[in-house]
Amino acid sequence: MFVFFWRKNRIVLAAVVFLLLAACLYTAAFTSEQVFKGSGKPIYQGDSSKKQVSITVNVDWGEEHLPLMLDILQENRAKATFFVSGRWAEEHPKMVLKIAGLGHEIGNHGFSHPHVNDLDLDNNIKEIEQTRQAINKAARKKTRYFAPPYGEFNDTVLQAASKTKHQVILWTVDTVDWQKPSPAEIVSRVTENAQNGAIILMHPTEQTNNALPEMIKKLRGKGYQIVPLEKLIAG
Repeated sequence: MFVFFWRKNRIVLAAVVFLLLAACLYTAAFTSEQVFKGSGKPIYQGDSSKKQVSITVNVDWGEEHLPLMLDILQENRAKATFFVSGRWAEEHPKMVLKIAGLGHEIGNHGFSHPHVNDLDLDNNIKEIEQTRQAINKAARKKTRYFAPPYGEFNDTVLQAASKTKHQVILWTVDTVDWQKPSPAEIVSRVTENAQNGAIILMHPTEQTNNALPEMIKKLRGKGYQIVPLEKLIAG
């Protein structure tokens, strides 16, 4: 009789444990899915109630200017998010590793820097996934933010980002530094258009590097904290 009850209780206990594990797995999967369903729209700006801004740098070229940019950020105790293309990551894995090693976040900028609105769902997913793999190989970092090339997006792009569990990031203030304006013009564009929660878009150029120290100084002079993107959009 004792053996019968012991076996019976053992079976019941195993069933309870199984049900609890199943419930936990379901809840985790449901929660994860809800997070990405709820963040399907692009983010242009962080919390407008906090006097904070973030710097993002899109990288598909300009590697000759990155060492100085990283030095300037380091000297000014500022962190940025570098959105790198997959092809660039494959060509410059040591630079990707250095960016990550200095504590900057690395985001996903698509693999071949295409016009993503012209791609179907499968190819949009492929662009993001290939870039994720290239960055992970170079720096053992997983990407979670996606800055679509040219700032393009449509429903297909948003669906691809959601399926690959990436949040689409755009910008509040565009330096338009790829047109190589003067450093003074870059500083002016940023400081005059800065606002709470602003995401500032830059690229690695000589003009940007020349503008960066003054830009950081003036932003802080206006009371802005320069924070990582994750902190900016956490709310």
